[in-house]
Amino acid sequence: MVVLQMSSSAGLLERGRRLCCIPFMNTTTPPKKFVISRLWWVAMGLWLVLAFVASIALWNLRGNILGAQTRELNLLSLALTDEIDRGLQGAQEGLRAIRLELREARLSATGLVTARTLRTHADLMPLVNSLWLLDANGQVLSASDASHMPVLTSFAPALEQLDPLAQDTVAISRPYTDAGALEPMIALAIRSATSPGVSQGWILAAMPATKLLGAFSIAAPSADARMVVFRDDGARLVGSNESASRLDEASWVQGLKFRKAMELRRLSDGSEHLVTWHDVPLFGLRIMVSRDLKAVLREFNGVVVLTAIGLVLFLLIMVVSLQLVLRAERRSVVAQQALQAQLSRANKLQSLGTLAGGVAHDFNNVLAAIVGFGEMAQDAAPSGSDQARQIDRVLQAAQRGKALIERILAFSRGGAHVSLVFELEPVLVEVLDLLAATLRANVVLERQLDAPETRLRGDPTQTFEAVMNLCTNAMQAMPSGGMLSVRLEHQTMLEPRVLSHSQLGVGRYAVLTVSDQGQGITAEVMEHLFEPFFTTRSAESGTGLGLAVVHGVVTEFGGAIDVHSQVGKGSTFTLYFPECTAPLDPALMPALPAPAGRGQTVLVLDDEPTLVALMEEMLTGLGYQAVGYSDPIDALQVLIDNPQQFAAVITDEVMPGLTGTQLTQKLIQAFGSQGPHLPVLLVSGYGGALLAQRAVDAGVSRVLAKPLRRADLANALAALVP
Repeated sequence: MVVLQMSSSAGLLERGRRLCCIPFMNTTTPPKKFVISRLWWVAMGLWLVLAFVASIALWNLRGNILGAQTRELNLLSLALTDEIDRGLQGAQEGLRAIRLELREARLSATGLVTARTLRTHADLMPLVNSLWLLDANGQVLSASDASHMPVLTSFAPALEQLDPLAQDTVAISRPYTDAGALEPMIALAIRSATSPGVSQGWILAAMPATKLLGAFSIAAPSADARMVVFRDDGARLVGSNESASRLDEASWVQGLKFRKAMELRRLSDGSEHLVTWHDVPLFGLRIMVSRDLKAVLREFNGVVVLTAIGLVLFLLIMVVSLQLVLRAERRSVVAQQALQAQLSRANKLQSLGTLAGGVAHDFNNVLAAIVGFGEMAQDAAPSGSDQARQIDRVLQAAQRGKALIERILAFSRGGAHVSLVFELEPVLVEVLDLLAATLRANVVLERQLDAPETRLRGDPTQTFEAVMNLCTNAMQAMPSGGMLSVRLEHQTMLEPRVLSHSQLGVGRYAVLTVSDQGQGITAEVMEHLFEPFFTTRSAESGTGLGLAVVHGVVTEFGGAIDVHSQVGKGSTFTLYFPECTAPLDPALMPALPAPAGRGQTVLVLDDEPTLVALMEEMLTGLGYQAVGYSDPIDALQVLIDNPQQFAAVITDEVMPGLTGTQLTQKLIQAFGSQGPHLPVLLVSGYGGALLAQRAVDAGVSRVLAKPLRRADLANALAALVP
């Protein structure tokens, strides 16, 4: 506006000068000061534009850095929370196993055997150091070692509030110190459920508090990252960076009541932190992972300082900023990929368990058909014929498949393995016969089994797997061929011995020796021989789990392992299994003749028509009349309309629309306490201990596992049907 006024005045003066012929200074040319001012304003405008663009870019840069760090911190927190949850669930499953042993009177509350059993349980639980059994007054009945116990009043929830019937009720103590430990400890406690002959009390497990930090020290994005584990009541269990951090803990605890999943908190000392919270609801824990905002934005602040130097360096700063963003983004992507891979590995066992549960039912249906029709074919086969012998092999394979499925399910639930009294030599013969059929031409198998009728107590399927892994490993150690020697004998140890990888106590042992003429084992490899996932072969040749499985199986049997090797001359693995003098388990002995029915009518319900047909034919052969259904709704209606027609009901558990336990509940509701008592036999290949509990609550008379053998069915019906 001012410039326009000056130009207009200059034009009027020029016209007046010309008209009056009076000399006058030409004012149409702007003064130099005006030009400089205009250039200054242009420069200022350009600087402001550039500063505005830079500000937007810097603000976006800050948001990207915070966003990347927020995602990375949240992913780290999720992975650590999941790791804590799985680790504590493993300890919880171990405590439940002890409680189950107490309830079933397989473990007494006191005694030297109990202490040794607790020590064994503690050794098999990765996080746990010590175990205690307490009575209802809080007095120690038995302990795995002489370590100090936590104060009982430090648990939350209080020990008196633990429900003995609730499977998931666990109390966690405050950290405490033990003179024999180098770091603070915490303890988990569950109620020892009341049952006949077992007093009510508690089962305690102690572990180093720092194990709650898991892989934080490895996965932490930087040195300023911090992790703290709280209980729901605000009690602090463990934290990282203890010596370097003087943060206001009250501010962190305040965040337990008012918090978001991710937040920016300012502490009393003026510092700001990125904080993420995640809960472990099953155990009443809250996990806080944080980073110092100043450290997070350190590179960004450097960019801001460089930007403030001047417009001349602005473009260079922008280039540097872009490089920093790209580099930070690349680091974020790499870190996220690493964390995702770690989370994937951590969830592998859980995924296997989920998959096993879904597949077990259908696979057991297949095995049920094989066992059922196989037994019928066995009856029709001439005694002593090749056909009878071959059908026997089919049934043996089906039963091994059943045991394998049960082991997979037990593994997915973290429960104990099968414990049976069985003969070792038939298991070895089965392994060696299988290996003999697959030997390479340049490998010779030598066997010397000099311990007939040797009995062990444990899982025969585990024994089969351990011996198979050991022999397979020996064959792989001889790529150029050689002799694989397997020998079984008795040995009595009169005094303890220290072996290469174990300690051997006094007693009588079945000694299995597997020798090869392979490449041998170096001293460095010998130190890590039985570590899980350790292998000297390529990924295509092995996973490093074979010898770890062998060590786990032998340890579970209470045995020991001795290894001798010379590089270039082969290796010898000697396994010591404690012998058992108890009689063979009835499950492994020939079944007694099945009692026959007297024409009673039994309703059969299964969503698999093949299994319905199998059950009908099996029941007919046992002397019963069978009426089969594949739809649970139709079967329920028939039972309600005419309950007197049937003497018993045989039903599957997992069916579309209505489960077997739900059908039982509806029958009881329909008939009432005064109605007819109709025995219900529940048959399923999936459910485990939880299914058994649901069946008892629903009123099921008996539970049998698929694949169902005819003798088991006959005995169950004879006991239930009048």
